[in-house]
Amino acid sequence: MKDATVSARVECGVKAEAEDILQRLGIPVSVVINSLYRQIIYRHGVPFPMTLPAEPRTLDAMTDAELNAKLQHSYEQSLAGEGRPYEEVFDELERSLV
Repeated sequence: MKDATVSARVECGVKAEAEDILQRLGIPVSVVINSLYRQIIYRHGVPFPMTLPAEPRTLDAMTDAELNAKLQHSYEQSLAGEGRPYEEVFDELERSLV
């Protein structure tokens, strides 16, 4: 029996975007929150990593040898057909920023 209330303050835009996605999926917010709580209990912790992402190394932080090694690796990937068209990569990046 559901007999407790959860109240949390979140950013308006985050709430709206998440609720829009859940609505399109046909999943009530309360089901997601209840599922999250159950996973916390089951795993004895948060069910996803709570770490800061590693910051990418900039050109300024690389030695010439490190930069040359990265460029060589990328070139070899390109020759092996392991890359993706740059248009596809940039489209994906743009979609992630919206």
